[in-house]
Amino acid sequence: MKLLKYIWSPLLAIGLIYLFDHPLGSAPALGKFFSPFHGFLQNTTQEEDLSEEIFLEGVKEPVKVVYDQNYVPHVFAENEDDLYYTQGYLVARDRLWQMEFYTLVAAGRLTEVVGETAFEYDRYNRRLGMARAAQQIVEEQKKIPEAWNALTSYAAGVNAYISQLSYKKLPVEYKILGYQPEEWTPYKTVLMLMNMRQTLNGQSDDFRLTNVLAQYGIDTIKDLFPDYASNESPIIPAGTPWKFTPIEVKSPEETMPPLDKELLSEYIEKPNPGIGSNNWAIGGSKSATGLPILANDPHLGLSLPSIWFQMQLSAPGVNVYGVALPGCPGITIGFNKDIAWGVTNVGSDVMDFYKIKFKDDTKKEYWYDGQWKPSTIYIEEFKMKSGKVIKDTLIYTHHGPIVYNEQKETNFNKSTPAGHAMKWIAHNTVGSDLLTFLKLNKAKNYEDYREALAIYSAPAQNFVFASNSNDIAITVNGRLPLKWKNQGKFILDGSNPEHEWQGYIPFEQNPTVKNPPRGFVSSANQFSTDPTYPYYLGWKFAPAYRGQRINQRLDRMKNATADSLRMLQNDNYNLVAERLLPVLLPVIEKSKHKEAVKVLKEWDRNNEANSIATTIFETWSRTLSDWIWEDEFPDMYPNPDRTALILTKEQNAKWFDNVLTADTVETFEYIVAGSFQATLDTLTKHHGEMKNWEWYKVKNTGINHLVPAFKSFSRSTIKNGGGAQIVNATTTRTGPSWRMVVELDKEWPRAYGLYPGGQSGRPSSKYYSNMIDDWAEGRLNRLIFMKSKDEKIDKHLKNIIINPKN
Repeated sequence: MKLLKYIWSPLLAIGLIYLFDHPLGSAPALGKFFSPFHGFLQNTTQEEDLSEEIFLEGVKEPVKVVYDQNYVPHVFAENEDDLYYTQGYLVARDRLWQMEFYTLVAAGRLTEVVGETAFEYDRYNRRLGMARAAQQIVEEQKKIPEAWNALTSYAAGVNAYISQLSYKKLPVEYKILGYQPEEWTPYKTVLMLMNMRQTLNGQSDDFRLTNVLAQYGIDTIKDLFPDYASNESPIIPAGTPWKFTPIEVKSPEETMPPLDKELLSEYIEKPNPGIGSNNWAIGGSKSATGLPILANDPHLGLSLPSIWFQMQLSAPGVNVYGVALPGCPGITIGFNKDIAWGVTNVGSDVMDFYKIKFKDDTKKEYWYDGQWKPSTIYIEEFKMKSGKVIKDTLIYTHHGPIVYNEQKETNFNKSTPAGHAMKWIAHNTVGSDLLTFLKLNKAKNYEDYREALAIYSAPAQNFVFASNSNDIAITVNGRLPLKWKNQGKFILDGSNPEHEWQGYIPFEQNPTVKNPPRGFVSSANQFSTDPTYPYYLGWKFAPAYRGQRINQRLDRMKNATADSLRMLQNDNYNLVAERLLPVLLPVIEKSKHKEAVKVLKEWDRNNEANSIATTIFETWSRTLSDWIWEDEFPDMYPNPDRTALILTKEQNAKWFDNVLTADTVETFEYIVAGSFQATLDTLTKHHGEMKNWEWYKVKNTGINHLVPAFKSFSRSTIKNGGGAQIVNATTTRTGPSWRMVVELDKEWPRAYGLYPGGQSGRPSSKYYSNMIDDWAEGRLNRLIFMKSKDEKIDKHLKNIIINPKN
């Protein structure tokens, strides 16, 4: 006991030293983290580094960087290598943690920094094959000098910043999670692009719709899940002639899937709704200046740090402004002296699942074209933060990977069919998406635009274009699979060679239009074309409401200005309400809830932030869909257009009857009135009196940090209007990630833009979220597009010279 008395203090001290110097589970080493000289407190006082002169190894000639009042860097280099090197260095200074986090997601490596809680998410992303495809894409980019030089120069710039980092200056997220940044490589940049492929083209309804087919038959599919919407306004105007001879697409005798009972799953989830985007350009005949004006607001998940990073990049042969994807060289959406461009997601069917017949449980061989074919097997290793390693066997067929071997509740994506191979356009390595944007950065006219688009692969995008030569255009662009009609609407037969994709639609035959008679081009993720287009692109696109509203307003526009297009970006008119309320209101006319009925009848159909009527209608329309479809189609509802059609034109349809209530036959009137009562009950339960039902409070738009647990780095209950089917498509967690309007000019363009966040990735910075309030109000900043490095600008923060280090 005496010995213990003397040694317990040293033992405790040793234990505390170890504890404070080593991470404990997912927690960081507490000594470093709480150190007042190096720990997280340093991140609360750090300001942006605006030293007047920086010396870096790898820079060939001096580079001038001008920071304007919004902390946007304008980079002027004497050559492109220095330009992309400097871009990498500057973006890393403000967004390094964000860049690396995205690459860890795409590579399936989050377990290394957050532990085993991320394992199923990592396993899903690894099994999607994004990391393996990225490695192959890197090898292809090495063969394209312009792309490879940009990738390597950018990586060198990022690494120049990483090499200077001490623990004291690490972004706070590294300190909280307890890890260090890795070297940046071109592979990591490609992983960033793979992330966008997954976000925008990484969904499939094959499984769900095959279940509907198995249960209800093809006639129900044709009725409730039609190939084309009844209410549509396609991106390429109806009646546009197709000036090409289409390739013949062969349709096999057996096009229906093998309907195995095992396909049904108790774990299936409803599909995520689309998040939408808008873009358009008006020609000179509609603008006040006589030259085109272009607008773009891509809608993505709202997050902090912001998805985009504003920059101007200038070197001999290029001078461009816009937003870059952190981690990628060049400008993704933007403008130069002569042109402007923007993108929205196409949403075509580019992910199909094939039913595979394996020879035995080893899955080393599968049946294809009348013979057994060898599988390719990979062993994946997942490193846990604790040091533990978990191994996983991944099986590939020639179609693609088997994402899941069995349907389990623990699967991250429960709507991915087990035992099926995934064929996905994201695995395509042909072309260079990066080079497309680098070429657009330098483009001068329509011909340059088309040349840039020709090498683009995925995710398929609607590229809108305008030039000071008075040209406007839009192209549904990407590598679009050549399929028979409805191929991929259901599960395909992995043993039948006739179920393979038959190649790709030639670039020249992708849907496109230049200078249409109506004087504008536009897209909002709706159907790409009318049914006369000779190729099958898919059966399901975004509902047409946003596209219709945009086209209505653009059609009426005359003498438009940039502000006209800004106001259209913020349009809150609800076409769904315009379509449905005339048939719904008479049913609830005699409801006991007189005040709620009165509010709806007097509503101007605009989803404004303070509107109570909007809250009632938006909640009611969702509840009404549930009451109609949940009993028969719990895995996948018919789309909003089909729901509107049954409510307005088919009020005697059998689908109003709830099959789960055997003693009652529900009618149109019963469902409408009952869902209205349920809506008011729900709103009262969760929000109290009707005076508290303002739309912005109930919608509760929030912009969360990329790690949801970091609540203090997030914003919630942002006061704005909008909605999923509104031009201003702002929902609880999604919305316009960048709003931009560009007036083309023969001399120099005038441009406006803003995104919901700020330039800095540091939560303590005044530039972290400084643009959110203006974004919520629908305002735009004037974008400062400098003509040369010597141009004087108002209210700029600092000039920096980056010099070669001798």
